[in-house]
Amino acid sequence: MRILATASCLALISATAHADPLPSWRDSDAKTSIIDFVESVTDPASDSFVPAPDRIATFDNDGTLWTEQPVYFQGLYALDVLKEKAAEDPSILSSDLLRSAAEGDVEAVMAAGVEGLLEVINISHADTTVEAFQSDAYDWLTTETHPATGLPYAEMVYQPMLELLAYLRDEGFTTYIVSGGGIDFIRAFADEAYGIPPWQVVGTEGNTRYEVVDGVPQLSKDGGVTFIDDKEGKPVGIIRHIGQRPIFSAGNSDGDFAMLEYTTAGEGARFGMLVHHTDGAREFAYDRDSDIGQLVRGLDEGPERGWTIVDMAQDWDRVFPSDGRAER
Repeated sequence: MRILATASCLALISATAHADPLPSWRDSDAKTSIIDFVESVTDPASDSFVPAPDRIATFDNDGTLWTEQPVYFQGLYALDVLKEKAAEDPSILSSDLLRSAAEGDVEAVMAAGVEGLLEVINISHADTTVEAFQSDAYDWLTTETHPATGLPYAEMVYQPMLELLAYLRDEGFTTYIVSGGGIDFIRAFADEAYGIPPWQVVGTEGNTRYEVVDGVPQLSKDGGVTFIDDKEGKPVGIIRHIGQRPIFSAGNSDGDFAMLEYTTAGEGARFGMLVHHTDGAREFAYDRDSDIGQLVRGLDEGPERGWTIVDMAQDWDRVFPSDGRAER
């Protein structure tokens, strides 16, 4: 498996990092604050020095490392899978919501909120092995295209964030994804897209069962959710999977507030960052009134807490590895 665009970008970033670690970031306060922080915690002579094992950085995924509009990509994937399953067995459509979802009614699913999305995922993500699910998700992400940009979903990662991940790792940080998205879904692409291996992915977890079928041990997904890694669940997921408080956390919505709050409440040098979606020409502009990625408390309280608010339109010279898209 290979995500060509992002894999080649990661290699290019690594080769050019010595010149400018963040070449797609404009020379602004946001870029300066990141570099100043990294230099301070990696300089042994600095009072803010942090040993490499403690340089833990956590990143939300949807809206922070890649696009999340008009619907979380995992939700769109779930709708496609549900439609395929319903064609074979219509009896799985046991509610009005599921019937609407199978017809591609995204608005109906969004109106049902998180519970509605989980109902769709509960059916679409069940009765498959973990390996088969990840393989199918990877194929979907690399072949299906986004309705607004025409890019494969896997290529809608943010070039400036790829550079930031590479920069941190070059400076001795260990980078983790801490996402409300499904852990198996993210693990299907995170290593190739971001250089983050499966064991450094924290996400929402579903029921998983071990069994031996025809002499072959396997793990099967049974649907349902056992842990939601969102909002106050993110610090819980961090301590369960990572075991220590990060010193750097990045998100884009109030769903990430608790993670940034937990990170920056620790002793010593700390960094909290929020990506503010202000670029309706190259990506999407949204914050307070959005059904996806709502950002209210972070905008109101982030600056006074010392968090860096990244203005996508002002602080990023590029958005996607493909040099962005033309204005709509």
